[in-house]
Amino acid sequence: MEQSKAFRLTLLFLTISQFIFAQNLLVGKVLDAKTNNPIPNVEIYNNSVGKTVYSDNLGGFSIALLDMDQNIVVIKLGYEIQEMTVNASSNQPLTILLAPLAESLSEVVIDQQQKKIFGIKNLKEVEGTAIYAGKKTEVVLVEQQIANKASGNARQAYSQVAGLNIYENDDAGLQLNIGGRGLDPNRTANFNTRQNGYDISADVLGYPESYYTPPLEALEEIQIIRGAASLQYGTQFGGLINFKLKSPNSTKELEWVSRIGGGSFGLLNVFNSFSGTKDKFSYYTFHQFKKADGFRPNSEFESQNLYANIGYQATDNTKITFESTYLRYLAKQAGGLTDRQFDLDPLFSNRNRNFFLVDWILLNAKIEHEFSAKTRASVNLFSLSAQRNALGFRVRRASVEDDLAQPRELIIDEFTNWGAEAKVVSEYSLFNKKSIFLVGAKYYQSKNKSQQGIGSLSNQPDFVFRNSEFTESALPESTFDFPNLNLAVFGEHIFRFSDNFTVTPGFRFEYIKTEADGFFINKPLQANGIVDVDGITETPEERKNERTILLLGLGASFKPSLAFEAFANISQNYRSVTFNDIRIVSPNIIVDEDISDSDGYTFDMGVRGTVKDIFRYDASVFALIYNNRIGLTRQLPEFDFRRIRGNLADATLFGIESLVTVNFSNWFFANKNFHWQHFLNTSFIESEYTRSTLETSSSRVGNEVEFVPKVNLKTGIELGYKNFKSSVQYTFVDRQFTDADNITLADRFAGDGTIGEIPAYSVMDFSAEYSYKNCKLEAGVNNLLNASYFTRRATGYPGPGIIPSAPRNFYAVLQFKF
Repeated sequence: MEQSKAFRLTLLFLTISQFIFAQNLLVGKVLDAKTNNPIPNVEIYNNSVGKTVYSDNLGGFSIALLDMDQNIVVIKLGYEIQEMTVNASSNQPLTILLAPLAESLSEVVIDQQQKKIFGIKNLKEVEGTAIYAGKKTEVVLVEQQIANKASGNARQAYSQVAGLNIYENDDAGLQLNIGGRGLDPNRTANFNTRQNGYDISADVLGYPESYYTPPLEALEEIQIIRGAASLQYGTQFGGLINFKLKSPNSTKELEWVSRIGGGSFGLLNVFNSFSGTKDKFSYYTFHQFKKADGFRPNSEFESQNLYANIGYQATDNTKITFESTYLRYLAKQAGGLTDRQFDLDPLFSNRNRNFFLVDWILLNAKIEHEFSAKTRASVNLFSLSAQRNALGFRVRRASVEDDLAQPRELIIDEFTNWGAEAKVVSEYSLFNKKSIFLVGAKYYQSKNKSQQGIGSLSNQPDFVFRNSEFTESALPESTFDFPNLNLAVFGEHIFRFSDNFTVTPGFRFEYIKTEADGFFINKPLQANGIVDVDGITETPEERKNERTILLLGLGASFKPSLAFEAFANISQNYRSVTFNDIRIVSPNIIVDEDISDSDGYTFDMGVRGTVKDIFRYDASVFALIYNNRIGLTRQLPEFDFRRIRGNLADATLFGIESLVTVNFSNWFFANKNFHWQHFLNTSFIESEYTRSTLETSSSRVGNEVEFVPKVNLKTGIELGYKNFKSSVQYTFVDRQFTDADNITLADRFAGDGTIGEIPAYSVMDFSAEYSYKNCKLEAGVNNLLNASYFTRRATGYPGPGIIPSAPRNFYAVLQFKF
């Protein structure tokens, strides 16, 4: 009956209800007893009412108290657990000193101390200077995962995040490609992608693709907020993905973690990190070197990743952090396959001259200040200087052999941008209830450059234009500058109508200016297919698009206990046209000249909770309305196999997403040395194009939306005893279309792997780890049953064509911690 009442309250979250209950607030700060530095992310648990809060980055916290003596438990990994009795009658701020543990603990003891048993959690109502109340949030606790972290296996890393669709381009984790709810997974472009709260993609609005992904070995959490993140973080339909890197060790002056791993196909992974705190200074830095031959011919790579974080506790209330990131990798690309080539040999490659180079430099400075126990602010100053170079032969028909007598196509993109984002969060009393508001602003400016032209004849990664040497080449040539400017103001407010029921309205106002200034070369062909050199002309092109948009949203949460929360949220979304949409000359795609921005909204409603550290559930329904969706469709006439990129149609998607986890070891066994846990992650989605907006030879009304598997299932079991743990995971993804025309396997063009559906597939993974004192051994097998499948049909690099997924492969990692 109580749960039914909660559900009804959630459905009626727009109704204003007033509950008058007396509430007192205890405010305080948690400090390291040895260094006197603030300790973030400390769990403060009120045992009397079953409420938990966490300290912010400056150690501050506030927690509701009853009018009586009550027991408070303070928990932080690496510190002694502290229990105390407090009383609401005291109005003085409380200072809690936590003593660092004097001895190292086994992995099992650490797990018990931290009380994190499920491998995933939800974000708190307020964290730092961000509000998450009433939103669908998922936080992957990377350290607890029994998975292939050395290769960055996304299928395992995101196994408990409902509904994600993953491109598996390689077996090395060089790039993350995830989508969901009908959003193209390519380079995670439909999410706002951040690291420690600042942007890391190429250009947030102009080219929101992510070529850099932090290694799993360096991550503490992966935070995912669905479409409602549009109000605080950006307009994307997907929402937010924030990679939270490990924090400096606050209990040691120096901690060194060294990981050396290897695996199938010549994989070598070396990861070293150093961390510590000395007086007011703290630091965390890592270096990763990775190389492999790849599971197909012509797919070797080498990667270097370096990161440094230096923090300075200027005062008790002010912290300054500097971060820098550098990534460079060079990968040879085996190219795409036709369906027939894949059926005959999924490891086949007929591309020996295709290369991809990424250089990525990120800088960030962050200032956090606590004005009082109830008001805090943060300012991020960030910049990106990066380059991605693509070189090779990418004719649309993958069955065509590379003509070694012809030069290769070369594309060089340079990204230069910087920005600043400031946010303030404050608590105050409204009708004797704690209300919270957030206001923020963001300035973002970029000036990117894209050049497309003719490369060399060789089979080496020489990224130098040779346009003047091959004047008769029909390869496309263009040069464009893309200056972009974005100003945003945003805010959200938690109105608390009772201790358990909150309503959170929000807004985001954006000014967006995107420009394109450059030229492309027209190369008319003679009857024999040879370029008419005398007819070559240069066509200048200049575009400017200014617009202002207002996004609104409203969320609600009813949380009577840790065991049950009902939430609902509706938010508007917006997708700006990218410069890749506007101008990249491709032999495979024609861009509609009238292409424009897309808009729509997302709706989430669900229930979630944790029951006695035994049972965790998170189930929700969602709807996504997508107007003027940009995609690919057929071109006229029928014998022209190129496709059009434009605003295809309006689309509607709705579905059910759920994650259920049961910890049987906490349920049946008093012996905590034994670990036994199951999870079931399911997603069921229906989609439909409702109105065509681009007229071509085909009608899309009634068709399914591309990149939408109707069933997406992941399930797994974890078993362990003492310091040994193992996991087996099974993944099933239903068939999905790659185009709005819903071309099936029977209708596809045999010589072209870019068109057609992606068949359903299933894959199984096994991982295990054993810890002994300061050492840990990790090993496992991905694609245990050696399934032959693919998850992507690429229209450009790394194809075009079918991109096969990795066959059965092994890995092993040895870790030392000093």
